[in-house]
Amino acid sequence: MTPCLFALVDGGGTVPPELGAARRLVARGHRVDVLAEDSMFQEVAAVGATFRPWVQAANRANRQPEHDLLRDWECRNPLQLITRTLDGVLATPAPAYAADVTAVLQEFRADLVVCSFFAIGAMVAAEAAATPYAVLMPNTYVLPAAGKPPFGLGAQPATGLVSRIRDRAVTALVQRAWNKGLDRVNNLRNSYGLEPISDIWDQIRQANKVLVLTSRSFDFPAELPSTVHYVGAVLDDPEWAADQPWTPPAGDGPLILVAMSSTFQDQTDCLQRVIDGLATLPVRGIVTTGQAIDPKSLRPRINVAVVSAAPHSEVLKHTKAVVTHGGHGTVVRSLAAGVPMVVLPQGRDQADNAARVTARGAGVTLKASASSADIADSVRLILNDACFRQAAERMGQVIRADTESGTLVTELENLLSTTD
Repeated sequence: MTPCLFALVDGGGTVPPELGAARRLVARGHRVDVLAEDSMFQEVAAVGATFRPWVQAANRANRQPEHDLLRDWECRNPLQLITRTLDGVLATPAPAYAADVTAVLQEFRADLVVCSFFAIGAMVAAEAAATPYAVLMPNTYVLPAAGKPPFGLGAQPATGLVSRIRDRAVTALVQRAWNKGLDRVNNLRNSYGLEPISDIWDQIRQANKVLVLTSRSFDFPAELPSTVHYVGAVLDDPEWAADQPWTPPAGDGPLILVAMSSTFQDQTDCLQRVIDGLATLPVRGIVTTGQAIDPKSLRPRINVAVVSAAPHSEVLKHTKAVVTHGGHGTVVRSLAAGVPMVVLPQGRDQADNAARVTARGAGVTLKASASSADIADSVRLILNDACFRQAAERMGQVIRADTESGTLVTELENLLSTTD
């Protein structure tokens, strides 16, 4: 039984794929301990791992908006969000994450530390303890890389001089903003006897492996370090939705699933516009609000039901289209089921996921402020044009094959074997 420590930050939609990796190691007979927030306790227990709470690092009791560390829905521009991320989870609290991981490693001699993307302090602690560490990216590859458009723009890859200049300029601007946290990370590294790094993301780049939890064919091509490995998407339902009873609603109209983030992004108004748009169509709708939105805050319609949760893996078997914010988990699970999408990005990586959906011909993108009429028109387009479903089905075949390949477990076990 090889011991492994996961050091995870609760990112909402990032939790099911990250804990899916832990679940697969447990199933292979490894001991897995998970340092995580109390908001993740039930999900950690469900995968058969041992839960350890963050003590000095931030530890949210639940996913209600009042406990959110970033409150990104309040940010008026990307630079403000970067500042909040540096202060809230990345640079300023890194010493607390490092202290917790160091304390655990002194008691529990793990052969591998698996870190959430934002757990920079956990990576520093693992490096200082000479313990191999892997970083999970439960989305597309988000660090700057030649050939890839800058993160967050929702842009397609550069095709000419103007777009290449755009990419270089935006990348440089954003990187300067992130590196405002570099001194804080290097101060931490110095306190652990480690050499300074020249870029804040070097702490991730120098991981033994960076595992990208999606299909290479879904992401845009780029020149990546040799430590980066695409290992396929993890398509597990979150623990809080997996066992929810669900049967298809009565009627003959096509079923439309509406799913907009398991965390709060101030998406209530957008959800209501989607509901009102679906009410004008001969469809059956089901809206899953997740843990951060009270279903009672929305007005259902005769043909649109609103529930807190449903097992998407089951719902998608009956679904003809998905209306979503564009979170990576919802996108890849929809594609894996061969279901096209209408995407209304709210922030984070969602515009980038939407760009990949449209580039593959598997859906359309609208602004989050789109009217009910525009949303209805887009759903009608998706339903009436078979090309969207055919494109989603083609992409789904690739995603399912990558997921079933077992590459994720192979990469993690290869790291574990080097410490035997």
